[in-house]
Amino acid sequence: METVTALLGTINGKLWGWPMIIILVGTHIFLTIRLKGIQRYIWYGIRLSLQRKKEGSGDISQFGALTTALAATVGTGNIAGVATAITAGGPGAVLWMWLTGVFGIATKYGEALLSVKYRIVTSDGSFAGGPMYVLERGLKSKPLGIVFAIFTALAAFGIGNTVQSHEVAMLVHETFNIEPWITGVVLAVMTALVILGGVGSIARTCERLVPFMAFFYVAGCVMLMITFAADIFPAIKLIISSAFSGQAAAGGFLGAGVRESVRYGVARGLFSNESGMGSAPIVAAAAQTKNPVRQALVSATGTFWDTVVICALTGIVIVASGEWVSGASGVALSKAAFSHLSKIGPYYLTIGLFVFVFSTILGWSYYGEKAVEYLLGKRSIKPYRYLWIAGVMIGAVVNDAVWSFADISNALMALPNILALLLLSGVIARETREYFKGTER
Repeated sequence: METVTALLGTINGKLWGWPMIIILVGTHIFLTIRLKGIQRYIWYGIRLSLQRKKEGSGDISQFGALTTALAATVGTGNIAGVATAITAGGPGAVLWMWLTGVFGIATKYGEALLSVKYRIVTSDGSFAGGPMYVLERGLKSKPLGIVFAIFTALAAFGIGNTVQSHEVAMLVHETFNIEPWITGVVLAVMTALVILGGVGSIARTCERLVPFMAFFYVAGCVMLMITFAADIFPAIKLIISSAFSGQAAAGGFLGAGVRESVRYGVARGLFSNESGMGSAPIVAAAAQTKNPVRQALVSATGTFWDTVVICALTGIVIVASGEWVSGASGVALSKAAFSHLSKIGPYYLTIGLFVFVFSTILGWSYYGEKAVEYLLGKRSIKPYRYLWIAGVMIGAVVNDAVWSFADISNALMALPNILALLLLSGVIARETREYFKGTER
């Protein structure tokens, strides 16, 4: 296992080097410019996202599609992922995460637009879409669609399954002294009760769960910010300055500090908001919408809430607490920061993370099964769901190698999706212009 962990770490380091960072951030910036700052419509997108009325063909409401996507993105990356980035890259990683989210709004918008535009109606009348269909129908490349679907099916077991159950099982064990396998069984049973009912069951659960979990966690961060009131502005100043000075928690020479700050900030930013990875558009394609732009605007708000708001709050709280210099990492560092919230802090965080993890497992189960459906047909969905439930239990008892596996899967999944975004950016721009001219609004 040590050899496997080391090998995964090496591969992860190669994939998440400067080339990948340039490709990802470059795509965010390119689409932001090409779409003339689509971020300025974020409040309009938020208003659209709150409308629950049916306004076109689809399997679930626009709000249901958004909350399912948010369920998948708001997870351990917002808590353990931010902490891991700070440990490895210093406080400056928080700024790079935040910027990845701001510019990533344009990418999330673009990939959702394409997925709705090129979605299909399957034999049973349900909708299917995502980058695999964009690659096949938009770029006329079935092989690339297959490649993306394979990476998605694999990535789902990393970012959306084993990493999630692993982190919460470790925290539950530390906080309540409950064995990881017990947490795994409980999560698996809860997951089975929802995902065996299909996308409708998942969406209905997420519509109720996501608003509650977001408010619950943000409220905890706000309470901590009040506790650290005198340290908030110094923390923000440190985050900004160290993003360019290379001040890392573990020390090291200046250049290495800057490089690691950028690398881990961008990598964890993608892990958290998934902009450019092509996951959220899979559920966006199932939304009841009359125009691809409308659902794209709704989907783009997911990156805003996930990274621009929730990850930023987590990062500020951790840096303001001063615990980032303790040497703790991941969920242990987040727990140390929340321990300042009197005796209830660790319990509060554990409950919050458990809900985050459960929702992410639900959202990603849909992504994975749609990828498998694309590859093997509808007969593969039920077996995949059972494998998914088993993965939840396995993830609870494996080691930290799951983080490297998740990062590797993310990178391999993002590459074909980014290719489609760049080559079809003209389609995205044209659809956007037509919508805001009022011809289809």
